[in-house]
Amino acid sequence: MRRSVLPAVLLLAACSANDDPQKVRAIVDKANADAARWYASADTQSLGSLFTEDAWQMPPNSPPLVGREAILKFWQQATSWGKWDFTLQAQDVSVSGPMAVERGRYVLKFTPGVDAPKNMASFEDHGNYLVQWRKGADGVWRIAADAPVSEAPQAPPGQSQ
Repeated sequence: MRRSVLPAVLLLAACSANDDPQKVRAIVDKANADAARWYASADTQSLGSLFTEDAWQMPPNSPPLVGREAILKFWQQATSWGKWDFTLQAQDVSVSGPMAVERGRYVLKFTPGVDAPKNMASFEDHGNYLVQWRKGADGVWRIAADAPVSEAPQAPPGQSQ
């Protein structure tokens, strides 16, 4: 029996046609604005909704956070330490079918609160990031991988920043 590849080709073309890069960029920009607000207000449940179940978040100078639950657990603790103010600015969003890659810049300002570890000080960081977005079966774009790259110089060994 001979099978036709035409239905598969039509399906792939339909998937690609549905993901207008400008619409995906608008989704990314809204998600970035929501994320900044949710980090600042410690709304970790809403923040978690931005990530796929198998997402990776790769914070600078730390092991990766693997899976939505690990990301949630980390940010539930981190937001209890103080206020996290992020500015996220997408510079480019490339779309290919159900995948998109966002390249952007960030600024982070952290102010410790009363529950912060005693040696934790205020800090500011800035740099670039790459985010891989994946469109789920439910039609929702979520973060599959988040990799910020700091431009802030590291303190010399034995000194804190």
